[in-house]
Amino acid sequence: MADGPVNDGSTGGRRRAVAAAGKPPSRVRMSAAQRREQLISTGRQLFAERGFDATSIEEVAARAKVSKPVVYEHFGGKEGLYAVVVDREVRTLLDRITTALTAGHPRELLEQAALALLGYIEEETSGFRVLVRESPVMSATGNFGSVMNDVAHQVEHILGAEFKTRGYDPKLAELYSQALVGMVALTGRWWLEVRRPGKETVAAHLVNLAWNGLSHLEAKPTLITSKSGRPSAKGR
Repeated sequence: MADGPVNDGSTGGRRRAVAAAGKPPSRVRMSAAQRREQLISTGRQLFAERGFDATSIEEVAARAKVSKPVVYEHFGGKEGLYAVVVDREVRTLLDRITTALTAGHPRELLEQAALALLGYIEEETSGFRVLVRESPVMSATGNFGSVMNDVAHQVEHILGAEFKTRGYDPKLAELYSQALVGMVALTGRWWLEVRRPGKETVAAHLVNLAWNGLSHLEAKPTLITSKSGRPSAKGR
């Protein structure tokens, strides 16, 4: 016997058959975990597009096709959703970079770190946009700046060991690690918009600048221009 509405020939039967045929299929209910993931994904996209301040719970609910109370039930409000999105992106980026740092040679480590960041920007563009956008005060410890500080601390340990073997002051490793990571991070923000040249080429040029500079470090660098504004004896 064929499935579907039965038309017995009567007026009522025809009406029931037409109504059943035009009825949209019922939506499959999501589990609580699935709904939470859907809302996180929706919030991530909206925060990337509009930023925290310009995104509303109404927009999140509308795009996810749920009611506002559902969003509140899972996250307590916009701040809660934003905190979850940022925390996940922070962990994703840090995991990518720390996992990439496997080489023993410092130059290879620089290459791996640069490629890991650029790869994250390329593959997780929305997540990167969330991190680099201005964030509310409550998330000051979970934004792009804090992530780069964490990366810089890891680079600091690598540079400290390298400075010791080269006879430089290991106390300066923190300064140089901030400079290196800042250079890569700022270049990454620029590349986010232009996307050319390719990430391998960008990484190669970053490492070229960083490594060739590091390989010719002066033990005690001084500025060419003196405090008086005139070139010092060293710069003449």
